[in-house]
Amino acid sequence: MDLKGRKIILTGGVRGLGRCIAQKLVAITASVTVFDHDRTGLDDLQNQHREIKCVECDVSNYSQVAESMAEYFATSGCPDVVINNAGILYSAPLIRISADGIEKHNAAMWDKVLATDLSSVFYVTSFAVERMVATRTKGVIVNISSVSASGNAGQSAYSAAKAGVNALTAVWAKELGALGIRVVAVAPGFSETESTKEALSDSMLRETIKKVPLRRLAKPEEIADGVLHAIQNDFFNGKVLELDGGLVV
Repeated sequence: MDLKGRKIILTGGVRGLGRCIAQKLVAITASVTVFDHDRTGLDDLQNQHREIKCVECDVSNYSQVAESMAEYFATSGCPDVVINNAGILYSAPLIRISADGIEKHNAAMWDKVLATDLSSVFYVTSFAVERMVATRTKGVIVNISSVSASGNAGQSAYSAAKAGVNALTAVWAKELGALGIRVVAVAPGFSETESTKEALSDSMLRETIKKVPLRRLAKPEEIADGVLHAIQNDFFNGKVLELDGGLVV
């Protein structure tokens, strides 16, 4: 797919990888609409890139997604591409043993991570694909996964959510391929983003870097390039593109 002039919905585009993807897309004159719950971040993004349309929407909330997607369809028509990037990185084991006793994984955070990282993908995609099918648009769905989908100790909720994202990618690729809609995923390793630094301590980051054969974190630009490649290659479908520097081999 040639991305020039294509209409693209990008969730979670205010910071980190999402912002990098948005910037690369507008640089090749794609028409980008960012869905994000961060009003201040959206205003900053809009000030820097007037050509980007910004929609305040918590994509983990079904009602907000329904309203925002309806407004998008009314003003912009059918998207050609949806990039499900919104998510939160949260680290916690199922059980933590400390001097104060045994602490279970926080149930509220389990629900929040699953809603943000997995349910949002289902919500946004269901509305977008419904419109693609109705208008016979041969579109692309890109789901941002993670190498943690294979199971990373200390990330019960996050790993479960990303494993679900991979499963949905495979299921939807099988269901929608005959309709001309491709569904793919990109799974970054640990990247130089704010969310990574917020979720992992310095010592955990150092240990992670030691395990990467390239001995460094990914640059957001490198992951964003992979996302664009996945969209542009019309025979890439139903697969997860892992960009982890060799962490999982």
